[in-house]
Amino acid sequence: MPNVEDFLSAKEEEEVVNAIREAELDTSGEVRVHIEKTSGTPPYERAIEVFHQLKMDNTKLGNGVLIYVAVEDHKFVIYGDRGINTLVPENFWDTTKEVIAGHFRNGNFKQGLVDGILMAGKQLKQHFPWQTDDINELPDEISKGSLNP
Repeated sequence: MPNVEDFLSAKEEEEVVNAIREAELDTSGEVRVHIEKTSGTPPYERAIEVFHQLKMDNTKLGNGVLIYVAVEDHKFVIYGDRGINTLVPENFWDTTKEVIAGHFRNGNFKQGLVDGILMAGKQLKQHFPWQTDDINELPDEISKGSLNP
C-alpha cells in the first residue's frame, strides 16, 4: 500500500470528494474520510479519536460516518456516530466494509472509498432522509495526517 501522499492522486481525491457530496444529497447524514500513515493504536480506537478530533460528534442528529484509513497498517474502519448506530443493526456496516476491502485488496483505493461512501449515503438516507432545512454540517474534503487532540 502506498504512503499517505501517494494513496490517492489529486484527481482521485476529487472523485472521492464528489462521492461525499453525492452521498450527502439525499440525507442529513455527514460522511468524512481521514487518511493517515499509521494508527499508532488499535485502528478502531484511533478512528474514534479522529472522529472526535474532526468534531464529527457535533452533528445535530448524531449521524456522522467516518471512513478511517491507516495506510501502512493496511487497515480501515467505518465508524458511525450514536444517532445512526442506535437505529441500525449491529452488522449494519459489514456489507460496506466488504465492498471497500475488496477494492483495497486489488489496489483500487479510490474506487473502494467511492463505493463505500455511496453505500453509506444510501444507508444513511433510510434513517436520516434529507429535509428542506438541512445544512452541510461538516466539510466534505478528505483530511490527512496525524491529528493531535
